[in-house]
Amino acid sequence: MFHADEIAGLCYGRFNQLPRRGKPEPGREWTLLAAVLQLTRCADSDTVEKKVVSLGTGTKCIGRTAMSPKGDVLNDSHAEVIARRGCIRYLIQELHGAVSAGDSSVFCRADQRGKWKLKPGVSFLFFTSHTPCGDASIIPMTDSESQPCPPVTSVKGDGGTDGELKRKAEEPSEGKNTKLPRLEEQETNLDDPKQASSKTEAPSQSHSPETPDSVGLHPQSVPDIHRTGAKCVPGGPADPLHPGVGYHSTGVLRVKPGRGEPTLSLSCSDKLARWAVLGFQGALLSHYLEEALYFSAVVVGKCPYNREAMHRALVTRCSQVSDLPAGFSPCPLEVLQSSLEFPFSQAQTELRHQAGQGRISPCGAAISWCNVTEQPLDVTANGYKHGVTRKALGTAKARSLLCKLELFTSFLSLVSATDPSALPDSLSGPDLAGIMLSAKMLINRGTTVLPLERTVSYQQHTHTQENRAADLLGLQTGV
Repeated sequence: MFHADEIAGLCYGRFNQLPRRGKPEPGREWTLLAAVLQLTRCADSDTVEKKVVSLGTGTKCIGRTAMSPKGDVLNDSHAEVIARRGCIRYLIQELHGAVSAGDSSVFCRADQRGKWKLKPGVSFLFFTSHTPCGDASIIPMTDSESQPCPPVTSVKGDGGTDGELKRKAEEPSEGKNTKLPRLEEQETNLDDPKQASSKTEAPSQSHSPETPDSVGLHPQSVPDIHRTGAKCVPGGPADPLHPGVGYHSTGVLRVKPGRGEPTLSLSCSDKLARWAVLGFQGALLSHYLEEALYFSAVVVGKCPYNREAMHRALVTRCSQVSDLPAGFSPCPLEVLQSSLEFPFSQAQTELRHQAGQGRISPCGAAISWCNVTEQPLDVTANGYKHGVTRKALGTAKARSLLCKLELFTSFLSLVSATDPSALPDSLSGPDLAGIMLSAKMLINRGTTVLPLERTVSYQQHTHTQENRAADLLGLQTGV
């Protein structure tokens, strides 16, 4: 049906067609790429049309104190998250065309009133240029792999604390020469070890043969693993931190760390695993869909990779989840790897680096492109639109099109375009107009977005219209 190299080539080609804004500086900056592709099998032949419907780049994640209670800041700008959120924009547009004119290349009517399902022959595939951060990146090292990073474990006598040493080891790419986008002075709250270990975690090693103490702790004959910068979720199982293969626990939830403060964003491995159980459509679009939407496969670009670790992280650890609502079930993902490497990967950037270019560093911007009619391109930095001035912060001009508030606004437009008689039961009722009006008022005056979106059956509640509107949108005031 498809070849991994073909998928990678389509994604890299789509990236090359984008304008220069937000892209890494060649030879000095690197980034990561992810994409969602729509596959459509032609009814009268065995051919399959493949097209990129959403693409994202990025390596950053903001700290918890930088998060906004209004949902107007993009918390997680890792490429995988950017690509999935861009796909949500695409799906909203397709549903908008379906409910208003019956015109969609993706959806057709389902049996339930107001519900839609994928057209026969339509499926979605996920591509990432690098092994996802977190559990999937805890993979065995080969003897031929280089050791570019200093030891992650502490080395006594350097005059620093264990925590400081570990942080330095996980962030080799930080430096004064880093090219930063505007607002980058807020970086202390907006970091992501993906710069050096979460997404470079495949090259982030556990020991260095040049350090005597590390040689003693990790002799060359001891098997080792690539380390991940993602930290175990507080309160759950912890990493043993033993030398070699015993350093990490596998199969556990992890959060993306920051240089200064912790983040509240789960690793990309965990998010992909969640999408393989609950679907990638999100809570709001679940109102319109008869069944959850799942990726049929995940393709990884050329990078340090282990199929068993990927399968463990994305499939095996969630395969026993049960008692899910109708329309949901763990998806048996197919996992493949391409032989094509992303030209702006860290490894390729190091190969092309020239003297005088300054220290190699991750690109500070994140790019989102999706196949929508209006504003398909969205470039951000530190959770806001790239290049925005401080004066504009808190206004619509500063908001990414992928933030919760903007996605919800798009969902409101979809509901408004739907004939009341064709609304799904979860959005129906005699006071729907009042609920939607109250929801718009919540947006206009500021709201708090709860960390987890919720799907609520409103026939079971007797809230006021405003509270019901807040529940509908995964919002709550006064928190």
